[in-house]
Parts: sequence; C-alpha cells; structure tokens
Amino acid sequence: MTYSGQVTVGGPADVHELKDLMITKIAVGPMNNNAYLLRCRATDEQLLIDAANDAETLLGTIGDDGIASVVTTHQHGDHWQALADVVAATGARTYAGRDDAEGIPVPTDVLVDDGDTIRVGRVELTARHLVGHTPGSIALVYDDPHGHPHVFTGDCLFPGGVGNTRKDPQAFASLIHDVETKIFDALPDETWVYPGHGNDTTLGAERPHLPEWHARGW
Repeated sequence: MTYSGQVTVGGPADVHELKDLMITKIAVGPMNNNAYLLRCRATDEQLLIDAANDAETLLGTIGDDGIASVVTTHQHGDHWQALADVVAATGARTYAGRDDAEGIPVPTDVLVDDGDTIRVGRVELTARHLVGHTPGSIALVYDDPHGHPHVFTGDCLFPGGVGNTRKDPQAFASLIHDVETKIFDALPDETWVYPGHGNDTTLGAERPHLPEWHARGW
C-alpha cells in the first residue's frame, strides 16, 4: 500500500515504510490530532510523537512491544491528553522542549534543546526549537540516509502556512523566521512534512508560498 498520510479519527492508521524506520500515523481526539509511532526496523524499539488523546487507541497501535520514549512537540493540551496513561502503561521516557516542559502536566524526563539528538533504536532524530506557536515547540528531523529527509513539525508548519500565533506580530515573526531558517533553508524540497493535525505535505509544495505567508502575517 502506498502511504498517503491521510487519516481520520476512528479510521485505520497509515504506515510509511522506510528502509530503516517505520512511521505509523494515526488521528485521535476531538481536535483531529496526529500521533506518530516510529519503529526502528533494526532493533524494533519504538518512539511515540504526541500522545495526544485516546490512550486506548494509541496503546493498541503501540502493541505488546511497548515504547521506549514519547516526545511531546509542545505544551498545548490537545497534544498530551493521553500522555499520563501511555507513560503509566509503558514506562516510556518523556521528552519535551525545555521552554514548554512546565506547561505539560506529566514530568519531562529529558529537556530538549535545539540540535539535540533523540534516538529510537539505531535511528537518530534531530530536534529543532521553533519559537512562536509556543515558547518551546520542537520539530524532529529524520535525515534518512537512504532517501529524502522527514520532519515532524507539531503545530509549527502545516500545508498552507505556519502554526497559529494568535495575531501576535512578534510571535509570527519569530515562528516564520525559525521555520524558514531551521527547516526550509536547511532541508530540500523533497522533505516530507508530518504535521500535528491534518494531511502531510512536502517542503517543495510549501516553499513557493513563503512570500504570501509573510505578506498576510499568519
């Protein structure tokens, strides 16, 4: 089956099979949040990005092998509703951006800074600190040695624009600066983007619209 990245709450997961990594995308909760289960194909170790909602569904997707880690992309409540239950069931280490951890009501085991490496088995993810949607939002970049990069952007980048900055010009300026310099300038057009809600995209599909985003201010 070809991966589309199109999932719906209550529907099946979609699986992106890479040579070294399997990425399972599932939608959960009333705000249609995406959760991503990453599995190292060499070691079978698993990592979850955003235990957003519906712990039962997430734990069913995780399966009997459990997870070693769960990364929360940012402090907004729709991204951690199931975190306590998932951690209680799996004993997973928790990761979050240093400047957002206090806003997450589950203790963060590892505070994440820009450029930090988070591992799942033999696979390495690089954290990028993106300021504006929240103070401590992080994106995770997987630079696939066998193909193009993949980036999990939380609520900082979607098809059609950057994340909500609540009509705050300073927050928007910060977010679009960070997204441009740390994501668009650093990664090629082929980079696959996995956002916190909705469908996937690529940097190539979004790059031509950057001037429009600047002009409209959101």
